Amino acid sequence: MNRFFMPLCALLVAILMAGCATTQEGPATRLDKADVLPLALDDNYQFGKILLSTFDPQIEEPNTKSEPILFERARRTWGAIDQLEISKRHGNYYTIYWKSAIPSDVRLRLEYRQAGLGNFVMAQERSYPQACGSYRSTFEVTGDDYLEAGCVTSWRIVLVKDRKIVALGQSFLWK
Repeated sequence: MNRFFMPLCALLVAILMAGCATTQEGPATRLDKADVLPLALDDNYQFGKILLSTFDPQIEEPNTKSEPILFERARRTWGAIDQLEISKRHGNYYTIYWKSAIPSDVRLRLEYRQAGLGNFVMAQERSYPQACGSYRSTFEVTGDDYLEAGCVTSWRIVLVKDRKIVALGQSFLWK
């Protein structure tokens, strides 16, 4: 029984590891202007969780004893060798879980407003050719963008196919 059990376990581990494999994303493309697109929601495209986090010592409680918060701070500063590199990592982070039921060329876009820019809408975008299945995507508003214009005050995530919005998720303050 043992000689059959070990190959079966190895096969199961290989299948599970393949399911966890992800591709590394490069930096998101920053758009000069967030053009207005028509809304055509489609059930074949859906957002799951949208996770938000902020890394800024001026906003956060400096003497916290919460282990998850301390871990997140340590993760964000991992590899930074001086205070300048740490300050470039201050900002807002977005992790989006989404899925596409049919293969299609889509773009995932983060549109946001920052405290120092008023109602001006900034945008970042990622392209996914022939996307089908479940995805995890990340966006960051960090570095000079964050240090000069401030924190994000409202945001929305849209999935665009053929210049139409097919899925939408937004903050309560988005108007």
